[in-house]
Amino acid sequence: MYALKSLRQFAPVPLASLLAGAVLLSGCSKPVEKTADIRPVRVLVLASDNVDVNAEFSGEVRARVESRLGFRVGGKIVARKVDAGAVVRQGQVLMQLDPQDLQLAQAQALASLRGAETSRDLARAELKRYQELREKNFVSQAVLDTKESAFKAAQASVDATQASYRGQANQAGYASLVSDIDGVVTAVDAEVGQVVAPGAPVVRVAKSGEKEVVIGIPEDKVETLRRIADVRVRLWANPADVVPGKIREISPMADPATRTYTVKVTIPESLKEARLGMTAVVQFASKTAVPQIKVPLTALFYEKSSSSVWVVENGAVKLVPVTIGGAAGNDLLLSSGVKAGQSVVTAGVNLLKPGQKVTILGEDLTVKAKPAAAGAPK
Repeated sequence: MYALKSLRQFAPVPLASLLAGAVLLSGCSKPVEKTADIRPVRVLVLASDNVDVNAEFSGEVRARVESRLGFRVGGKIVARKVDAGAVVRQGQVLMQLDPQDLQLAQAQALASLRGAETSRDLARAELKRYQELREKNFVSQAVLDTKESAFKAAQASVDATQASYRGQANQAGYASLVSDIDGVVTAVDAEVGQVVAPGAPVVRVAKSGEKEVVIGIPEDKVETLRRIADVRVRLWANPADVVPGKIREISPMADPATRTYTVKVTIPESLKEARLGMTAVVQFASKTAVPQIKVPLTALFYEKSSSSVWVVENGAVKLVPVTIGGAAGNDLLLSSGVKAGQSVVTAGVNLLKPGQKVTILGEDLTVKAKPAAAGAPK
């Protein structure tokens, strides 16, 4: 009986009483202050100058003259004397064909020549005898004319067979493919045992000496870059060494695969470290008449087909439309919208909104809240 009375003393409190107490307690607590959303960004202080680089294109170092050598006659390759990358001299044997058939043809031509020479010698001897008989008036002039014609025909036959023999001798010599220039073997397109047709390229040799850089430029830059005389070249392996270049050739038609125009830029022989196949960068340099501002690609913010940048002022950002005047390597040239001395956000442009407070990375800059006005409720 006593235990039952004790349980009644700790009976559950009604839910309405609990809610009312919670409301009273919450009314007594202070409101939570909202913290400003401050985003860290990287900025660039703009500077205007006469831009001296309009465009940069990467390309490959090649020899100005590269020959695709092939045999003048067809046959089976029996020997390969060089590998790709080998340095060769003029007259050096590169490949050889099986010469057996060519030697047989040469022997046949020689035999024909010997037979023609024998017939000619016989015709000469008969002509001499008939000339003596004519002097004694033993034969008529008509018979002597016949012998003279026979001798001339025999001599013509000798000349023809001799030319044929020389041709066959040359053919036999063509069984050995020799280099006609000093250079480097860049590729081998045939192997031992392969039967090749006359004129089919089997070895490629790049001539030693003058080199050039081959690049591809877009169609909207062809005429602009054609007029630029200040061309500079640097190797990717040694970017500190910049040498002057000269445009030697611009392709009259675009490459069907890349839709770019091939440009060949001659480089001086003083660039000794330039080797075939190396990567090089060609700069087309010129001074602009009006100073322009250069910004990286990451600073541009694209919205509704317009380009803008975020300018930092008083610890906050604002969106400023700009006009792009061109490109300079990996940077863009701005012709209007901003001016020198302004700070532009270069990283995180897609995460900002107008008026947002920011802090600049790399600087001890903290955006502080404005003090409360006098008489304002606390």
